[in-house]
Amino acid sequence: MKKKSGLKLNSLAKIDFRSYTMIIALLALWIILSLLTDGAFLTPRNLSNLFRQGSVVAFIAIGMVLVIAAGQIDLSVGSLAGLAGAMAALAQVRWLPAIASRTGVEWIASGWPATIIAVFIAIGCGVILGGWQGLWIAYGRVPAFIVTLGGLLIFRGSILGLTRGVNIAPMDPTFQLLGQAYVPASLGAWLGAFAVALILLLSVYSRINKKRHGFPVRALWIQALVTVIICSVVVLFVVKMNQFRGIPVPVIMLLALAAVFTFVTNRTQFGRYTYAIGGNSEAARLSGINIKKNILWIFMVVGAMSGVSGAVLTARLNVATANAGNLFELNAIAACVIGGTSLVGGEGSIPGAMIGALIMASVDNGMSLMNVESFWQQIVKGLILMTALLIDVNSRRTED
Repeated sequence: MKKKSGLKLNSLAKIDFRSYTMIIALLALWIILSLLTDGAFLTPRNLSNLFRQGSVVAFIAIGMVLVIAAGQIDLSVGSLAGLAGAMAALAQVRWLPAIASRTGVEWIASGWPATIIAVFIAIGCGVILGGWQGLWIAYGRVPAFIVTLGGLLIFRGSILGLTRGVNIAPMDPTFQLLGQAYVPASLGAWLGAFAVALILLLSVYSRINKKRHGFPVRALWIQALVTVIICSVVVLFVVKMNQFRGIPVPVIMLLALAAVFTFVTNRTQFGRYTYAIGGNSEAARLSGINIKKNILWIFMVVGAMSGVSGAVLTARLNVATANAGNLFELNAIAACVIGGTSLVGGEGSIPGAMIGALIMASVDNGMSLMNVESFWQQIVKGLILMTALLIDVNSRRTED
């Protein structure tokens, strides 16, 4: 009996309760907001809007996980997203029509060609300017805080210079699909079924692979329970979205990128090097890791994600404004910290950041439904960030 009890305790000990605390907090927040809004918060329409609006910051949070995990910080991502979105808008409204009128190549000024060019301009802008900051940080040895603070001012000033403070609109109808379209219900159901099948396959493969290499595994019933819960969440998500108009296209894009970068951080050399640099940069250097090169790549990645965010934001609003992306950097950092990314580096996860971004978006959405004044929203989000930091610092002290 004692042996069996010991096995049960060991199995339970393998559950990472800290990872599930965020999910419990999110569910509790949703229940509270639903009660305070008389059920309006959990309606399919509002949840669809919540996911669509929250995806803009979540794109940046994906890149920010890499930045913070490497022991760096980026305060310019919001301004860079706004600048990238303005570039995409200007390409559609001014640049491409001007090129078409001069060259006679009319097809590049509208439809999918214009949309693809605008998106590439936004992402390219993010990659180039993110890499430019990375050069200052990695090779110029200037602290990331100072470089990206300067970048924030430069990019924000560039937006004002390009737009002259005037809204740039309207966007091409095809481009608007990136931020406003929904996946048909039938296709959403197929995507949900594919996701469930993939989750089951990965769960089985992971267990078999760990056993083959002699790594400890969870008790079978625990792993089965976790897998069933995850699959149930996927099914519930698809059902809820299909009750309104379907899954929003920005959410599909976000989930795809989150899956890609989860693989990158967990399964690739670049991901392992990122965490090694943030955990102990001197040890990483002595082990042969090219720290400068990797930091440059990290800032190029977060720049690319800022470009994606800017393009989706402009498509959703159908306009580029001078204040687009304002405070996105703080929301992205808060999402990462709430999701378990350590500000001292060496630790963080993409799924955790996604949950953190959803918590921040839920607070904004819920308080808007309750007609709470905007200054209170900023105060509450600031308190949430401070509380998350307090919990993170004290939990690490306990572990030490």
